Amino acid sequence: MKGVLICGGSGTRLRPLTEVTNKSLLPVYDKPLVLYPLQTLIDAGIKDIIVITGTEHIEQMASFLGSGTRFHCRFSYRVQDEPRGIAQALGMAEEFVDGDNVCAILGDNIYFDHLGKQLQNFKKGGHIFLKEVQDPERFGVAELKGNRVVSVEEKPLKPKSNLAQTGCYVYDSRCFEVIRNLQPSERGELEITDVTKWYMEQNELTATILQDQWIDAGTFESLHRATVEVRARRKGAAEKARNAGVQMMEKAVNGKR
Repeated sequence: MKGVLICGGSGTRLRPLTEVTNKSLLPVYDKPLVLYPLQTLIDAGIKDIIVITGTEHIEQMASFLGSGTRFHCRFSYRVQDEPRGIAQALGMAEEFVDGDNVCAILGDNIYFDHLGKQLQNFKKGGHIFLKEVQDPERFGVAELKGNRVVSVEEKPLKPKSNLAQTGCYVYDSRCFEVIRNLQPSERGELEITDVTKWYMEQNELTATILQDQWIDAGTFESLHRATVEVRARRKGAAEKARNAGVQMMEKAVNGKR
């Protein structure tokens, strides 16, 4: 499976910060945002990754990520001249993917679930990751029967469920033919939801409901929430490690008595 890390878009919701750098390079606690979705790919064993980014700050992105050697993977780069949608960005990776299965993940999404099992077990069709939310009308919304997706709607006024589609999409190589035949939506973009719908219509779209937190860090509030959450988890993990070390020392001391 190949990875596509999509860091395009104009980042209008995060201006003026995104006038200085790509939103995926903004800090989340102690490291740039892009490293969180990158880690999701790496943890799933995906080593060949193409980074799709806009014309702004491409030098910064490439300078920071480099060839991928320090992350134990291999990077390629493509520039999306205009922000014409997630599906258009994914379509730019067709030659790179070269007939393989593909996992496309947005560069501003943070997953606290481990997605490796689903990605490693994927064979054919499409697979998406859903999260229960309180405001599903803000997202693409999926309806399930078992683990099969039976409807997908983009920002519906009356959602059929509270399951939001998150920014990680797993497809077989047929997705590129689908993208080539897409028509732009009313906002002039090639919509990734239309790719997902195609697999649903073939009865080949499955889904996983995330149990842990998922953060789309594309606004000031969600970016701040991501920092708070990561910091809390790091401190919790450090405290747990310290306690474990103390317990080991106590056992060692008691064993010598």
